Amino acid sequence: MTASAGVAPNKFLAKLASDWRKPDGLFVIEPADVDAFLQPLPVGRLPGVGKVTGEKLSKLWIRTVRDLRRIDLSALEGAFGRYGIRLHELARGIDESEVIPDRPTQSISVEDTFEHDVLLSETEPMIRALAEKLWSASRKELRMPRTIVLKLKTSEFKILTRSHTPDVFPASCTELTALALKLRERVELNPAQRYRLVGVGLSNFREPETNAAQPDLFA
Repeated sequence: MTASAGVAPNKFLAKLASDWRKPDGLFVIEPADVDAFLQPLPVGRLPGVGKVTGEKLSKLWIRTVRDLRRIDLSALEGAFGRYGIRLHELARGIDESEVIPDRPTQSISVEDTFEHDVLLSETEPMIRALAEKLWSASRKELRMPRTIVLKLKTSEFKILTRSHTPDVFPASCTELTALALKLRERVELNPAQRYRLVGVGLSNFREPETNAAQPDLFA
C-alpha cells in the first residue's frame, strides 16, 4: 500500500504538500520556505480556482501565484467579491481553516500517478485496481456513500472530474468498477490527450438509516 503525506504550517499548504510527491512520499514545507514554494505555482493549484475563475484570472494576466500577489486586495475584491479576499490570503500562504480530526467521513478516494503519461484508452487497468482498493476501504466505513467520482489529471496538470449518483448504489466491487469505467466515457477531450494521474472516489456519505433501501451494500 502506498501513501503520501504533507507537513506544513496550515491545512491549505499541507494539502499542496501531500500532492507534491504522490503516490508515495513525504513533503515538508517549512515556514521559511512558504514564499519560495508558492510563488511559481499556477493559480489553478489554489482551492476554488476552477475553469471559470482560472479564465477570469488569465484575462487579468494572472497565471501564477507570483502574479496574484502583485494585485491589490481591493482590486481582487472588486473582481471576485469575498473570494478575492481568500485569493489574497492563499497567495500568501494564509489559511485559518480548522483541522477537525474526528469529522464524519464526507468522501474517500484513492489515486495513483502513472510512470509515463498515458492515453485515456490506456487507463482501464489502473481504474480497475483503484476501484478494488476503494471498495475495500469503503467496507470499513459506518456511513454509506451515494456518489462515485472519477478524477483525471492531464499532462498539463488540468484536473477533470466526472461523478454519478445512482438510484441504487453498487452492491459489489464489480459493479463499482463498471460505473467508474462508465464515467471515463464522459471525458470528451481530444483522444490524443495524455494523462498523468487517475483516481476513483466515493462521496455524499449518509448515515445508515438514510440508506435503509440498500441493506446489501457491503454484503
